Amino acid sequence: QLYAVAVKDLVRKTDKIYKVKSRNSTVEYTIKKLEPGGKYHVIVQLGNMSKESSMKINTVPLSAPDALKIITENDHILLFWKSLALKESNFNESRGYEIHMFDSLMNITAYLGNTTDNFFKVSNLKIGHNYSFSVQARCLYGGQMCGEPATLLYDELGTGKDSSASKSGRATDVAAIVVPVLFLLLVTLGIGFVVLYMRHRRLQNSFTAFANSHYSSRLGSAIFSSGDDLGDEDDEAPMITGFSDDVPMVIA
Repeated sequence: QLYAVAVKDLVRKTDKIYKVKSRNSTVEYTIKKLEPGGKYHVIVQLGNMSKESSMKINTVPLSAPDALKIITENDHILLFWKSLALKESNFNESRGYEIHMFDSLMNITAYLGNTTDNFFKVSNLKIGHNYSFSVQARCLYGGQMCGEPATLLYDELGTGKDSSASKSGRATDVAAIVVPVLFLLLVTLGIGFVVLYMRHRRLQNSFTAFANSHYSSRLGSAIFSSGDDLGDEDDEAPMITGFSDDVPMVIA
């Protein structure tokens, strides 16, 4: 059986026809050299043109550039990204890239231009505005067959830094508060430990001096009374004295 496969390029407005022969009821045919991001109308007819079947297809666009980042200069910023040719065999650097900018405060999207380089300079940014930049493979034929955009937020806010730098700055501010507080806590704990240690040493030295003042070298130990010197009862007890030879002793 003979079939005619017509491929209409809806973007370029061109047609291609392929003849396919098959002896089976199921026919497989590969259409090659379709452009990424293209739009096509495919028509399959019997050789005698009596019957046909058709469908519209869109090919997968080129992927977005990798590693898009912003570097802030004094009065402008620079957008950097990796070459698409590193991962897209269908991309030629001569096609270039186009750059768009969205101002969220003004709700305006602007086309900034295109370049065949892997960087782009942006100037005249307004203080306090938030911008989103997108970089993609340059669109062909009236804004069609574009690549997927890589987008990055630039939160200017008068600081001249991108969103990642702003987050880093906020983290630095938090660290600038937390670190001194932790340091003060550690210093306070250290002083507390020193005070406790000095009090412990003072009490230990006082006890040692007290024990030494009550130490008996004859007994080899320290002797402590339960009261101050002796109790009141000891003061009231009569003193026992020795006996004299000239005092008569009565024995009952």
